[in-house]
Amino acid sequence: MADQVLDTIPEWRRRQIDFVLATVVGVRGSTYRGLGARQLISSDGSMVGTVSGGCLDNELIDIAGAMGEDVPARVVEFDLTADDEAVWGWGIGCNGVTELLMESARAAQALGELIDSGPGGVLHTLNGPQVGTHLGIEVGDETWGAELADARREGRHRRLHRAGIDYLLEVVSGRSRLIVCGAGHDAVPLVRLGKELGFETTVVDDRRAFLTHERFPEADRLVQCAPADLTSHVDVDDGAYFVIMSHNYLRDVDYLGSLIGTGAAYIGCLGPGERLERMLKDLSARGIEPANTERIFGPAGLDLGADGPTEIAWAILSEILTVRRQRRGGFLVEKKGPQNWRPQSWRN
Repeated sequence: MADQVLDTIPEWRRRQIDFVLATVVGVRGSTYRGLGARQLISSDGSMVGTVSGGCLDNELIDIAGAMGEDVPARVVEFDLTADDEAVWGWGIGCNGVTELLMESARAAQALGELIDSGPGGVLHTLNGPQVGTHLGIEVGDETWGAELADARREGRHRRLHRAGIDYLLEVVSGRSRLIVCGAGHDAVPLVRLGKELGFETTVVDDRRAFLTHERFPEADRLVQCAPADLTSHVDVDDGAYFVIMSHNYLRDVDYLGSLIGTGAAYIGCLGPGERLERMLKDLSARGIEPANTERIFGPAGLDLGADGPTEIAWAILSEILTVRRQRRGGFLVEKKGPQNWRPQSWRN
């Protein structure tokens, strides 16, 4: 979603649309979005992205209408913890405080250009005379490098305070890539839904007839290559999430063999666990010993009881999100639900 917001900024600038950029820079309690979430709001009510469940949109439209091209950035706070009619009138389902950095269209364009330049992180100043300024930093930075290294290790943005000034340290990484190895009919919803989640999507197959834009209109790339040559045609790094699903055992073994020992963030394999075990044994017999096995998931997907291509795609993408965000999944009610209410009848 954040990539969609940043991608929209230059388009709206070209169309001379008046808008503001809202970025979540502080949260306390239960909030709909976390640090770094963004939303574009035009003065006529058009929006891209979201920083709330929609409950703050009217207020944000009013702010957008009042902010001109050169109005300084400011931080606004929405306290949704009060139990009164004003809060419930917003339609709030959360019970927390959200702080938003509001920036003009010109400032938003400068921020997008800074992020596109590829820094390891961006430091947003939230108060004082420099409020709204942004600084690109790298891990080796003498002043902020240690904090950025810690934030990147945890895979999350963080709020910082130093010398009376509040900052948001935003971890910047390249767009995550979903690479689907196998262009069967069940790959179609996986590519479509992956694109909706903001992944750059690639479909790989050695069969040209299956690789068409009519079949995969959402795909950013269609790559025809032999499975064993996968890494010669597709970059493999910690931003790459692979799903092996050609439904042909020999093809899938070659895809997996290409990815063993690489830095891929995730390697999902369709089919039962016994099939994956056999694949690894066959690769070992070829002299390709198992490596980075903590990143290999087979059967791919969370246990949702998924049935059919679309549900299976959601299960796989749900698992990818847990890996991407270093979570374990599970029921939110187990973690954040009422202490004395735990439905059991359907879990036994």
